[in-house]
Amino acid sequence: MSATQGPRIDHLDGSDLSCARLLILLRNQAAQVPPGTVIHLTTTDPVAPIDLPAWCRMTGHTYLGPIDGPGTPTYAVRTSGTPMATDPARPWHVTR
Repeated sequence: MSATQGPRIDHLDGSDLSCARLLILLRNQAAQVPPGTVIHLTTTDPVAPIDLPAWCRMTGHTYLGPIDGPGTPTYAVRTSGTPMATDPARPWHVTR
């Protein structure tokens, strides 16, 4: 990334999925992109603004907060180069 170029931004459409499924999708996408990529997650899940920051603190990714704009709520997450692994079926449980 050059000084004039911002971070890579990917979009993940979570639609009306529950937060558990959203976290699985987010974890999978975060594993496929370079560290520092910003993922914009669009979802109507009302608990996303609570669960996303908690999941980021747990895994080492950075929660950047909601993205202003019309339409479906969108939240930004910056990926870490060294995230904590989570259980394949339960993304809210860190594996040891």
